[in-house]
Amino acid sequence: MVVVYYQSVDAVRGHDPNTDTEDANIKTTLRSKKKESHTAESRFYRLTAVCLGLLCVLLLTAIIALWIKLYTLMTSKEELHTKLTIERDQLQTSYINLTIERDQLHTERDEIKKRLSELERNINNPEWRYFNYSVYYISTESKSWNKSREDCRERGADLVIINSREEQDFIEKLRRGQAWIGLTDSETAKVWKWVDGSALTTKFWRSGEPSRADEHCVIIGGGSDPVNNWADYPCSYLFVWICEKRIFE
Repeated sequence: MVVVYYQSVDAVRGHDPNTDTEDANIKTTLRSKKKESHTAESRFYRLTAVCLGLLCVLLLTAIIALWIKLYTLMTSKEELHTKLTIERDQLQTSYINLTIERDQLHTERDEIKKRLSELERNINNPEWRYFNYSVYYISTESKSWNKSREDCRERGADLVIINSREEQDFIEKLRRGQAWIGLTDSETAKVWKWVDGSALTTKFWRSGEPSRADEHCVIIGGGSDPVNNWADYPCSYLFVWICEKRIFE
């Protein structure tokens, strides 16, 4: 037991304190490095998480921006399609209207050619006289007012309508004796109208005319006055008549 004791003492005596210090320092250094390594790893993970979070935010922002852009493009496309459709319909309507106007112009042109042809034929016909875009015919026989009008209409004309002093003067030079004109109150007494339905405005009545209630048709030449010489007569009386055919209406 004594020997063992001394061996222990020798062992204790042979222990170097500097070595213990170095070991402690090494352990401290290792622990510090381990701690630093752990801290670095934690920072790396946090930095990675932050980067991933920022990346997610950027991706989300990009997706939202792309969706907004896509929505805007789709809306613009629909608006453009609607606008183009409206413009197309307007163009089609304009084309249809232009086609209708073209056809109307062709019809009017043909009508003008026809009337010019009639005018030339009537001017060259000694029975007709031209004045202010109308031609006039005076009969050589006598008929009632209604029969006289029938004859005018068979000629493509009607009993004369006098709307001005110039026309009255022309008819006065043209007529031979008393002649029927296209004025009557046969529909309503004392409401004088021309054969085209227009109201009487310019008047050239002889003094005291119109007179009797049973006289519903009018002649020109009733008296010596070359201007105011209209008179109403019973429509059954027989007179010559004057037809008028307007070239342009």
